[in-house]
Amino acid sequence: MAQFPNTPSFTGFNTPSRIEADIKNLQHHGTIPPELNGAFYRVQPDPQFPPMLGDDIAFNGDGMITRFHFHDGECDFRQRWAHTDKWKAEKEAGRGLFGNYRNPLTDDESVKGMIRSTANTNAWIYAGKLWAMKEDSPALLMDPVTMETHGFEKFGGKMTGETFTAHPKICPATGNMVAIGYAASGLCTDDVTYYEVNSEGELIREVWFKVPYYCMMHDFGITDDYLVLHIVPSIGSWERLEQGKPHFGFDTTMPVYLGVIPRRDDVRQEDIRWFKRDNCFASHVLNAWQEGSKIHFVVPEAKNNMFPFFPDVHGAPFNGREAMSKLTDWVVDLSSNGEDFAEINQLTETASEFPRIDDRFTGRKNRYGWSLEMDMRRPVELKGGSAGGLLMNCLFLKDLETGAEQHWWCGPVSSLQEPCFIPRSKDAPEGDGWIVMVCNRLEDHNSDLLVFDALDIEKGPVATINVPIRLRFGLHGNFARAEDIGLVPEAA
Repeated sequence: MAQFPNTPSFTGFNTPSRIEADIKNLQHHGTIPPELNGAFYRVQPDPQFPPMLGDDIAFNGDGMITRFHFHDGECDFRQRWAHTDKWKAEKEAGRGLFGNYRNPLTDDESVKGMIRSTANTNAWIYAGKLWAMKEDSPALLMDPVTMETHGFEKFGGKMTGETFTAHPKICPATGNMVAIGYAASGLCTDDVTYYEVNSEGELIREVWFKVPYYCMMHDFGITDDYLVLHIVPSIGSWERLEQGKPHFGFDTTMPVYLGVIPRRDDVRQEDIRWFKRDNCFASHVLNAWQEGSKIHFVVPEAKNNMFPFFPDVHGAPFNGREAMSKLTDWVVDLSSNGEDFAEINQLTETASEFPRIDDRFTGRKNRYGWSLEMDMRRPVELKGGSAGGLLMNCLFLKDLETGAEQHWWCGPVSSLQEPCFIPRSKDAPEGDGWIVMVCNRLEDHNSDLLVFDALDIEKGPVATINVPIRLRFGLHGNFARAEDIGLVPEAA
């Protein structure tokens, strides 16, 4: 009998779901735009078995991929496990075999040396494949139509790094997928790989470089000419793992760096520019772009660590107020001779995270950004359903050109998951389309998928699609047009 621990990561709305399902024509209210023809994929950490060591953090659950297929004003649902090596070994054993988050020293002897990926961080579509991603390992490929697992992608042995990002970017100029892999030569190492993959799914570039120190490099930005990577001191070490501490801890005494890496094959370590600033926390990236010799890099920046489960290395208690992040534009000038930032400009007083853009403007100056707002002024009756424990209760739209803002509140007994922008057509103007996002109904223990007009979110969702099961907190997801993945409606 499976006994999950009676802890916040495994109870309430975060109770493991472990449901694979197919549901045609989900009940909905309002109007699903009939032009919507494709699928929104998202992933949730959802442990197959209770943690081997008695408790665990939510980020360590097995990847469960959800697909919402829009067609003919309807929405169909499919949900499947990502069959990682970990998932298969534990299913055969009938119990958990892997220990603490990113600590192989705590694993069962039978799985020593196995790829530890949970494939639980991003559901990404590229080159006709569904990529289930976890940044400590290669990406796991799945079929976007059947959702069956193919296996880990190592590009026929061309990929020599051990890891592949969970936040790749599509370059609008080349159509290539740009990625990194940190801890590329092994756990806690300062080696990073920079990859480019062409539209056929072939690895066409792998460049190695070193960073100022090992840390979580969860996201990055690109421009036409550069890969832009921020180094923030959510640090780790083998010493921490040997002592049984969480893999990452935040160090408020260390500086933050921004690396500007040329996107070409012959990059040398000395070709990389490292700019340095005072300590802060930043994880996700809204976007980056070039303006002359200047690089803009827009992130939700917080004064202090946002992850209470990766505690302060000096023992300071988690500071929720200082964990509130606000969109900030980091500007560096490649024409300068020094390592100082040119500007640091906070763009709003609204606290938010999980930023998204119209992805067709990746690496180019964009006007619009959507994210999850944390508005503590709103009444709250129930909390839950967020990745880090912070209350994410509003959808936030920021117009970076005019400064205008829109906010939509989900109510006192709900919370929200990451938004995703869907363009109305391939050549629609920026922002012309829809936002889709999962809403956690904390009182009823189920979920809704909400559809908004992307530039008019304050009027509320144009469609509310009822999911008759509870979707645990999800991390990241993406939309694919039906013709790009060969997805057609199934017969009734």
